[in-house]
Amino acid sequence: MKKQIITTDKAPAPIGPYNQAIKINKMLFVSGQIPMTNSMELIQNNLREETKQVMENLNAILKEADMNFDDVVKTSIFIDNMDNFEIINEEYGKYFRDGDEPARETVAVKTLPKNARVEISMIAHKGN
Repeated sequence: MKKQIITTDKAPAPIGPYNQAIKINKMLFVSGQIPMTNSMELIQNNLREETKQVMENLNAILKEADMNFDDVVKTSIFIDNMDNFEIINEEYGKYFRDGDEPARETVAVKTLPKNARVEISMIAHKGN
C-alpha cells in the first residue's frame, strides 16, 4: 500500500503541516477544507457562499484524484454554531444525489482555523 499525495492549485494550499489529500489504493482521505479560495482569500459574511467555497475546494481535490462526489463515503462537518446547521446543510446537500449521500457527522466546535465558520473533510472510495 503506497500512499500518493494529492495536490491541486485549484484549492487552497495547506496552512500547516498536512496535505490536501492522501490516496491509498482506491481510498482518498481529504483534509478539512475551510472557505478559502486557491488565492488564499477567506470568504466571510455569507454562510451560503462560505459553504459553497468549501464544497468547491473539496470538488477540486476529488477531481485531481480522478473522483467525484459520487465516490464520497464519509464526511465530517465542523461548524462554529449549530444555529448555522440548516444553511450549511442545504448548500452541502446540493453536491450529492438524493439517496446516495455519504455517512457523516456534524459537530459544533469552539473555533476553526482562521476563525472560519465551517470546515468539511471527506473520505472517498473509487469503485470498480
